[in-house]
Amino acid sequence: MPKLIPKETIRKIKLLRQKGYSLPEIKKEVKASHGSVFRHIQGVKILPEYWKEWHEKQGGSIKRMKIKERIAKEKAEKTILLLSDKEKMIFLTALYWGEGSKSDFNLMNTDADLIRVFTQGLQEIFNISKDRLRISIRIYEDLDKRECLEYWSRITGVPAEKFVSVNILKGNKKGKLPYGMCRLRILKGGDMLKYIKALKDKVVNLF
Repeated sequence: MPKLIPKETIRKIKLLRQKGYSLPEIKKEVKASHGSVFRHIQGVKILPEYWKEWHEKQGGSIKRMKIKERIAKEKAEKTILLLSDKEKMIFLTALYWGEGSKSDFNLMNTDADLIRVFTQGLQEIFNISKDRLRISIRIYEDLDKRECLEYWSRITGVPAEKFVSVNILKGNKKGKLPYGMCRLRILKGGDMLKYIKALKDKVVNLF
């Protein structure tokens, strides 16, 4: 249950918000929690005379965010220059551990990068031939079937006509899931599942 704060503090929070104060600034000023301040500034409009100052702050926040993103990217580039096949294998194992089925070898996701990396990794790192890949998709009735098939075909490298199935679900998800979900299986994937589990267990035991 949220901690109650004095009515006077609530009035001050709203007044500061009207004057264009940011959430962190209000927190510091009234010494209240993030949740309390956030809850009480909802629906409070910035007064016209403070709009310019407010927009300048917003611009500064976006600029700081972009700087942090650039620093993170530079740091990542210095940390990871190249990956060995063993490191890629561990990464793929971690992906499957987090997203794959534990009962049979299949992985379903909406993230195109995840599906692309995993599909490519199966072929290049685990030496799984493309003809053993079984691709199916789940889409919603408001999505364009052909467009979704072509999209996941580009991502997986498997021709759309070789997809196992297209499962059309009721509902509208075009805004959230523009291409639906892609499911990746391997023909006779039992041994592969055992190997992935063994790799995962070995990594876990090393921690």
